Amino acid sequence: MAVKILIIDDEELFREDLATILSRKGYDCKTAANADEGLKLVSEFLPEIILSDIVMPDKNGIDLLNDILQVQPETSVIMMTAFGTLETAVNAFRKGAVDYILKPLVIEDVLNKISRLSEQKKLIREIQYLRKETSEDIKSITILSKSDLMMQVIDLIKKVAPQKSTVLISGESGTGKELVAKAIHEFSEKKDEPFIAINCSGFQESLLESELFGHVKGAFTGAVKDKEGFFETAGDGTIFLDEIAEMPVSLQSKLLRVLEEREFYPVGGTKIYPMKARVIAATNKNLKSFVEEGNFREDLFYRIAVFEIDLPPLRGRLSDIPSLTEYFIRKFNDEMKTKYIGVSPEVLQIFLSYNWPGNIRELRNVIERAMILSDGSMIFPQSLPAQMKSSSPVVLKSKDLKGAVQSFEGTFIKQVLVECKWNKEEAARRLNINPSTLYRKMSELKITDTTFTK
Repeated sequence: MAVKILIIDDEELFREDLATILSRKGYDCKTAANADEGLKLVSEFLPEIILSDIVMPDKNGIDLLNDILQVQPETSVIMMTAFGTLETAVNAFRKGAVDYILKPLVIEDVLNKISRLSEQKKLIREIQYLRKETSEDIKSITILSKSDLMMQVIDLIKKVAPQKSTVLISGESGTGKELVAKAIHEFSEKKDEPFIAINCSGFQESLLESELFGHVKGAFTGAVKDKEGFFETAGDGTIFLDEIAEMPVSLQSKLLRVLEEREFYPVGGTKIYPMKARVIAATNKNLKSFVEEGNFREDLFYRIAVFEIDLPPLRGRLSDIPSLTEYFIRKFNDEMKTKYIGVSPEVLQIFLSYNWPGNIRELRNVIERAMILSDGSMIFPQSLPAQMKSSSPVVLKSKDLKGAVQSFEGTFIKQVLVECKWNKEEAARRLNINPSTLYRKMSELKITDTTFTK
């Protein structure tokens, strides 16, 4: 969509020539001959950028600037005048103008200013969209989580978010570790500061060090200029180190020093920079085993594991599957302009019986694929991947979501208990829940220990 530009100037030849030039460059231009006409177009046309003369017969451009920003506060206004003084320029900036240019215009300079403003607005829109997406996803954590395990996770997020403590998030691939990290950031006092995520397995050792700490010109072959690292870019925000188990051991010692001293050197540099950002790390590996095997520093482990959050796999939070399914359908309905109302009871049975090795990410992808393949308003088994259709779902008596979940939970828990010979502690470990939670669920679902004798 072309950027909308409004030109307000009482000189007809000037404004129409400028509008013609900008239109040829792909901008959507309108013109106004005076302040009143311009203000009317601000309300109707909703321009993103306004080029306004200062000296006009009906109203001073500085006074018009106030009116414009009251009607359209997000509009960027560039003031133009042939009678420029430092005092006028300062006054324009104080009133809210983003730039100030003198007539006669240098067209190349005008085009450069408009291009920069357009890029800034595009970037702001992208940031706002990403923030909206992130905010909705984070909101979904709190609204859609029905399982006891996820309620415990939410409680931990809310407790640690206001602090500056380092956090370690563990869990299988696809369980939403980055989303939890973003939630911690968004619920903190530094939510308006940058959130920077970096995958430690996605870089070679030397490149990862440069990405984290930056480098100075000449530090290594190809370092043709100084480069700011993520720890500097993050400022007072959050650095999210995903897959930290994959960080080379030699780099782990440098990260440990940064976390302990709260300062760092760019690669090849001698100037010390303060490290202000909060660090959140994540892994889908067992870091304690990595420590025992010598693949991860023990001192770094204890430094990053100040506050641990362990995310349960999707198969351990069956009660969340129906609400997550509904959430993803609503989300893709908005994106695809479709009107799906849900999944069939057979699909729900398959979802509750499936092992979900890819966890929430896999559920999301399965629903997106099914909505592309399906016709109508309901998702049926034929639109699911082959490996899911070939599985034998448990037959559920209930047709409503709550009853279906309870039915499957009862069957699944009883199956695990039988496999464990009714050893409650072992069953709770396999189910990845607390023993107290298992006893409560057994009571709620009326599961009786058949080996128990009075």
